[in-house]
Amino acid sequence: MSFEPGDTVQLKSGGPLMTVEQVGKAAMTGEDTVWCVWFEKVGSRQARQEATFRPTSLEKSSPSYGGSFSVSRA
Repeated sequence: MSFEPGDTVQLKSGGPLMTVEQVGKAAMTGEDTVWCVWFEKVGSRQARQEATFRPTSLEKSSPSYGGSFSVSRA
């Protein structure tokens, strides 16, 4: 599976939804790597977290917005 910056992903084993920030080769190993970011509650604030993953450990996911909205025109 291929990933692009902006994709929403999750570890196949579960965990938070993350956003792909960059895709490429790791400088030290030359392995395919996906750089991801997400926010996690730390105390009373949301802290930015980041990590790198092998593409085989990730799957694309659809974000859940927890609500709905409608647009009406006058």
